[in-house]
Amino acid sequence: MVGNRTRAAIIRSQRITGLTPDVIAELVAEIGPLWHERHQIALASRPRRRAVGAGARHKLVFVERLLATWVHLRHGATHDVLACWFGVDRSTITRAIGEVRPLLATRGCTIAPGMRLRTLLEVIDYLGAEGRIGIIGGTEVRVRRPAVGRKDREKFISGKNKQNAVKSMVVTDADGRLLFCSPAEPGSCADITHARKLGLVKLLADGPAVEILADAGYQGLGAQTGGRVMTPPHRKFKKNPPEGYEEMHERRRNAHSSRRIRVEHGIGHLKNWRSLARHHGRRERMGDIIQAVAGLLSHQQVATASGTRM
Repeated sequence: MVGNRTRAAIIRSQRITGLTPDVIAELVAEIGPLWHERHQIALASRPRRRAVGAGARHKLVFVERLLATWVHLRHGATHDVLACWFGVDRSTITRAIGEVRPLLATRGCTIAPGMRLRTLLEVIDYLGAEGRIGIIGGTEVRVRRPAVGRKDREKFISGKNKQNAVKSMVVTDADGRLLFCSPAEPGSCADITHARKLGLVKLLADGPAVEILADAGYQGLGAQTGGRVMTPPHRKFKKNPPEGYEEMHERRRNAHSSRRIRVEHGIGHLKNWRSLARHHGRRERMGDIIQAVAGLLSHQQVATASGTRM
């Protein structure tokens, strides 16, 4: 385990964890009891020859488990490197990250002190109640290609980047605040298909009147949602356009792009976490990784904007 001075230095450095000390303290207070409860349930759920709590104590205390997970997500540090850093075995780091990461993924995106959004339904209701504009955009994370002989080997190939990737849909408001980050889908899934799978069409059709800005990858959702999804205008004249049409068309596209650029900024902040720049581990864990990073980033953004502890 790391010493007290080293642990304190890690907590104080936002460059290492991506989080301020105040936010780290809040997360420790929030996630600690959840981790302890899960740990006790796991101990009591199997036949035992000794009482719960007997035996050797953890070499890696809970705070260090959180720190190891944050460093892994922020910088993409391998489990071997973290094991050397914290002075434990590699399997201990692997188990610690596997326990903490799902707890971070289920937190949802923080939008105000004490207020979080966990589902797309909650996001649509929030936008409708606050009268805000939503912005959606798809992002891809490169992953390893499935082994030869796997029947699903081709489904991770992105039609956009021609690389093996998984895809997620990100939702922000007009100020660029992260509101939602979907679970991962294989890269071959089109943006509009992913949105339909998430139920966006039904939620907009049955829910409050909300304006959603999207890029050309979502063209077609506008007709299915009564015009609530706004995409870049189509080019009506591909040949022999009227005089001034090209200039008007380009001006309208630029205006739309300027309104929805905030979601690209939000995606850029997500990609600052190295685990979302390129993933070398198991593809099935990407859903938890994406949502865990989105939850941590949104929490830090709200804490920075408010200037007070939540």
